[in-house]
Amino acid sequence: MKRVNRVRKPQEFQTLIKGGHKLVNSSFVMYTQSRAEQAARVGITLSGKIGNAVERNKIKRQTRMMCEELFDFKTFPYDVILIIRFGYKNLSYADNKKNLEKLVSKATMDRRIFNKQGEQQ
Repeated sequence: MKRVNRVRKPQEFQTLIKGGHKLVNSSFVMYTQSRAEQAARVGITLSGKIGNAVERNKIKRQTRMMCEELFDFKTFPYDVILIIRFGYKNLSYADNKKNLEKLVSKATMDRRIFNKQGEQQ
């Protein structure tokens, strides 16, 4: 995932978390908000309690690869914050990818429903 497509500043993380739409499953907590840049951006974070630095970096690398495969950053309409939960370690890479895929489709479906009802994003 390119640096342009990452949320890196702590203030941006907080802004997206406070103003975003929250979706949850056993592996991830996902906050989405309409994108501010030309391309969608993804921020990934996880607790220090999940494992040592080597394990956390491995999990983040895996999640970035999942995001590269699932998102088309030029057309995806949201900035995303992914918080990795403790359940991530109990599942395989394929299962975690399916969980992320479900959240992404749910996020786009929810927004379409909101737009049809006349609410703003």
